Amino acid sequence: MHSRTREKDQMSTTSGVRMRRAAEPTAELSPGARIGLPVLGVAVVIGLWWLLILIFEIKPILLPSPLDIVDAFGRQPRYLVEETWVTMVEVLTGFGIAATGGLVLAVVLAASRVLERATLPMLVGLNSVPKVAIIPMLVVWLGFGMTPKIVLVILICFFPIVVSAMSGLASTPVELGELARSLSASWWQTYVKVRLPWALPQIFVGLKLAISLAVIGAVVAEIANPSRGLGSVIALSGGSVDTPLAFAAIVLLAVLSVALFYLVSALERLLLPWAREIAG
Repeated sequence: MHSRTREKDQMSTTSGVRMRRAAEPTAELSPGARIGLPVLGVAVVIGLWWLLILIFEIKPILLPSPLDIVDAFGRQPRYLVEETWVTMVEVLTGFGIAATGGLVLAVVLAASRVLERATLPMLVGLNSVPKVAIIPMLVVWLGFGMTPKIVLVILICFFPIVVSAMSGLASTPVELGELARSLSASWWQTYVKVRLPWALPQIFVGLKLAISLAVIGAVVAEIANPSRGLGSVIALSGGSVDTPLAFAAIVLLAVLSVALFYLVSALERLLLPWAREIAG
């Protein structure tokens, strides 16, 4: 009996220690570490890339070195910057429209169970359609300009924003709703003061996912319709076998995607400092 009691005490002590460790906040990185660690990671990848090319003597037409890419950017800096700007405009325009429409639709669907049941299957079906398959139809309907590319960005971003916002709105604790009713809050006041603030962390999860998908959508549309943008640079460079220029466009796309992701993350930090404190 004593041994069993001792074992139970040890198990309870161990579980208590584990719970305390789980509850402890993670160590906060210094500002220097936040900048230095990503830079170090990129430097290591570039170094391994360069080493791989030197060891296996890979030709630039197959895999250019970092110096080849820098040289390609130096040959046509204005052209690459202009095409980057075109892609960024497409991404931000489509993302902004998708974010606005997605949040409005999520609020409407979360407020009505009937509308949610009637609409959600159609959204899932629309999202399951391969977006590449509808690019030719978008060109037929909207022409060869920037519009079909923006529409494709909207279609790719819309679903994750709606789903994340609905998930956040549905996760509001019952106690908070009862508290709002006890204070005689209206439906609109409950949404603005209680449900939306509670849902914001989930909403930003969808926004960060959508901004990365937006860049992918814009590039896919530009490759399929190579008129302007970094996707068209990649497509045209492949046709002229200018691999370093194609890689220069790919690097610019990666930089653009990372910059936009951290821009949304910075907005989240600015608007939701309390969420970061709760997460610890």
